[in-house]
Amino acid sequence: MPKIISAGKSPKIHIESIDGDLSVVGWDGTDVLIKADEDELDLKQNGDEITFSCNDDVALRIPKDSSLFIQKIGGDGAIRGVIGNIEIKEIDSDLSMRDVGSVAIDTIQSDFSLRGAKGNLFVKNANGDVSVRDVEGSVMLESVADDLALRGARGNIKVNVGEDVVVYLEPKADGEYSITAGDDILLVLRPNSNVTLTMTGDEIDVDWPGIDNKGDVTERVLVLGDGSAKITLNAGGDIRVTNDANAGNSAEEFGNFAGLNFDWSGFGERISRQVGQATARAAKRAEETARRMERHAERQARRWRGNVGSEPWNWNAGPKGVSTPSTPPSEPVAEEERMAILKMLAEKKISAEQAEQLLNALEGGK
Repeated sequence: MPKIISAGKSPKIHIESIDGDLSVVGWDGTDVLIKADEDELDLKQNGDEITFSCNDDVALRIPKDSSLFIQKIGGDGAIRGVIGNIEIKEIDSDLSMRDVGSVAIDTIQSDFSLRGAKGNLFVKNANGDVSVRDVEGSVMLESVADDLALRGARGNIKVNVGEDVVVYLEPKADGEYSITAGDDILLVLRPNSNVTLTMTGDEIDVDWPGIDNKGDVTERVLVLGDGSAKITLNAGGDIRVTNDANAGNSAEEFGNFAGLNFDWSGFGERISRQVGQATARAAKRAEETARRMERHAERQARRWRGNVGSEPWNWNAGPKGVSTPSTPPSEPVAEEERMAILKMLAEKKISAEQAEQLLNALEGGK
């Protein structure tokens, strides 16, 4: 049976530790319903403040104006419909949020998705993929380890991302937006945007009516409209700026966004699975190539030994009457080529299919 607690319309709920998964739903009622194993639950109440911890999974139904303060979640977290302030110190797995208020998170050890926030979003560390949509306040992500997909933020933006970024942005006249990525950035703006773009990247591609690209420049300042909003893009890879609303649907042509199509559900899981499958296929192909190269070298060595007789050796001509065979492929050189292909795949400079084609070509050349 759920435990029912009366603590007013806007209680303060402190969760010290959850060893399992946590599910929280805000509702119009004035009671707090806690569904958990009573033997694993440690609960205290002081007026409108509720403090508890649990060694198992917990499901909560709380007034929608509640404030949540969470110290530690050992499993997954799902929070929906809570418009009071939400603060989370650490979660060990995935976190999903929908229709919430202001959010401040210290550390997410896996993937994070949020859709719909009335206030600001702050995340100090996210160690997986992040997808964020429809935030009325500002977005600050100090460190995202993998990919970021962001759309519909109405406040200022400052994000630092380890890999790729896709951003759909409607900048305000006085807005400031800073996006740093370890790899590629795709920025989609409205056609009538008024922004000053300051960009640094390996290659800068501006797909915009009346704007010409400038060859192989790695730095560029571009003013669109009256330039009132300020956008700074710093990419370890390529930058693309466009007003094509469908750009995200074909972003695999630009970076490593194949199959995203801005379907926010399962974003991190899908990307991780694709990368894992691609790496496994490439590694298997590389191992097969290495084995074939070894067998080829052994056959060449046997042929060479069988053709060498007792005639005097001439370094230029070989044994008398025997034509000098072509030098067998050097295994270290082939190994360098193989590792270069795998490195390009890991750095997302080529797709898994391209890696397989290159490895096939390497194999065929032997």
